[in-house]
Amino acid sequence: MTHPSRREALMAAGLFTAAMAVPTLAVPGVAGASPVDPWHEVPRILRRIKPPRFPERRFDIRRYGAQGDGTTDCTDAFREAIAACNAAGGGHVMVPPGHYLTGPIHLLSNVDLHVGEGATVLFKTDPAAYLPVVATRFEGTECFNYSPFVYAYGRTNVAVTGRGTLDGRATQGPWESWYRSGGGQSADQKALRQMGTDGVPVEQRVFGAGHYLRPNMIQFYRCRNVLVSDVTVVDPAMWTIHPVLSRNVTVRDVTVHSTLYNTDGCDPECCEDVRITGCRFDTNDDCVAVKSGRDEDGHRVGVPSRNIVVDDCLFSGRWGGITIGSEMSGGVENVFAERCVINSPDFPGHYPVKYPLYVKANKRRGGVIDGVHLRRFTGGNVERDAVFVNMNYNGEAGVRPVTVQNITVERMTLDGAARVLDLVGLETDHLAHVRLYKCEFTRIKDPADLVQFVDDLRLEKVTVNGSVRGPRT
Repeated sequence: MTHPSRREALMAAGLFTAAMAVPTLAVPGVAGASPVDPWHEVPRILRRIKPPRFPERRFDIRRYGAQGDGTTDCTDAFREAIAACNAAGGGHVMVPPGHYLTGPIHLLSNVDLHVGEGATVLFKTDPAAYLPVVATRFEGTECFNYSPFVYAYGRTNVAVTGRGTLDGRATQGPWESWYRSGGGQSADQKALRQMGTDGVPVEQRVFGAGHYLRPNMIQFYRCRNVLVSDVTVVDPAMWTIHPVLSRNVTVRDVTVHSTLYNTDGCDPECCEDVRITGCRFDTNDDCVAVKSGRDEDGHRVGVPSRNIVVDDCLFSGRWGGITIGSEMSGGVENVFAERCVINSPDFPGHYPVKYPLYVKANKRRGGVIDGVHLRRFTGGNVERDAVFVNMNYNGEAGVRPVTVQNITVERMTLDGAARVLDLVGLETDHLAHVRLYKCEFTRIKDPADLVQFVDDLRLEKVTVNGSVRGPRT
């Protein structure tokens, strides 16, 4: 992978800095506007995010019976090596070169699963391998379901590292058929959402055998001090990297290739202090999607995602580059993203990004999104709009108040898109405080913005197809 050297080049060029000057967000007489430059908070966030460190003990899975022939079942070997590593006080569970077939891998505290260069972990394609069910989430609603392929619950100091590959082999299993027309996922999805609406106790929301809710690839649930580094993840059955209710999370220099529907790259949900850096996302959905629970169940849990930093990533996903929601009922605060490239020719991916920034909310979800800040995004060939904020996502009606405010885009340079802005507020709940500053957009098919129910929209030194747009309220 090339990202470490890329960051070094950025540093040498003076572009890799903790904070750069942006215009103040203070607006005299406007309630709710941010009083200071929001990027001043980023250095403090980054100082709190510290990847876990592990003792130099090594536990080779071959010592526990694993064989890298691609056909021997290594599930027990992974489990025994992880247990031994944890019992010894922590260290590295080593996956050497070869192909290792396994069911779910459940991590324990103080364990780094190190998938070395030349190693491939092949996950079984039989859903029965991912039973018994575990506590998890499906699209923002808590339940018991098939185990994620790599899973940790309530652990401290856990990691997946190394230059090897995690292969979900989802296209070889039944997962795709579950969500296709006539598949079983739709009915189970509807049933689970209704359970969340009705307040059915989580322990009674049991899916798994006989049901069709696809498991995530990597999920850290209620964990502290999490690291995913350097690995390549291919062919997940659903969302790829999904930390939930976790704190101090680092995802760095990871490459994701996903082709099935609804296979986001990284979805921090109800998490605090997260950094996603130097990653490459080739996804059949959103690249980075910040979430916090769905509808009534999201409000019941009531934990926001906050203090998320994304930098130096390459985005080639089917929908959003940086996405907020739509599962955002618990709230989202302080999301920062900078120096990311949209549809890089060096990393073309399967699908072009539709929206570099995609914010999804509605009155069915309710909740608050406060503070989403992008700067120095580059690239082009965007399929739809550079910035799309939709507070009427999917037309889902409801009565909960929904707030979306304080969105800034600075020094974005994009060549090719349908339009620059599509901002959809609600008559009852306006979108507020949106600013674009020193941005340049070329080859924009329709230079006319779509703006509905937006308070305090400001464009400063923004160029669209050569025409400069000044301050706007």
